[in-house]
Amino acid sequence: MKITIGADHGGRKLKDAIVRHLEEKGITMTDIGTYSDDSVDFPSYAEEVSERVIRGEADLGILCCGTGIGMSIAANKISGIRAAVVSDCFSAQATREHNNSNVLCLGERVIGESLALRIVDTWLEAEFLGGRHKRRLDLLEKLEQK
Repeated sequence: MKITIGADHGGRKLKDAIVRHLEEKGITMTDIGTYSDDSVDFPSYAEEVSERVIRGEADLGILCCGTGIGMSIAANKISGIRAAVVSDCFSAQATREHNNSNVLCLGERVIGESLALRIVDTWLEAEFLGGRHKRRLDLLEKLEQK
């Protein structure tokens, strides 16, 4: 599994904690930044992570900002991305199993580090269930064509 992760200044500390966590687990990962607390524009990071997922350079993406909301809005502008803002483990599992989300968005100002790491683990371990959920994803793909 290959992960690409990015953050703006509001999510940089959480991103760094997730990077360390993924490295400890031996998961292949690319960290595209940001690497400081200097103000940056979140859409650029959402676009880069999302494009890497779409091109197949990463299986999944993780984005962090202050709330996770801005990153999810930006990432979901990219055709083929299903980004989900998650702040609990149940939603992390459900968004992979039911929606086949391919980008996880987390808010540093919303959840603590230990919960964020549990969410990441839950999300990465969950798998798309297919079946009736596949039919719904097909309907989502039709919406992208409009």
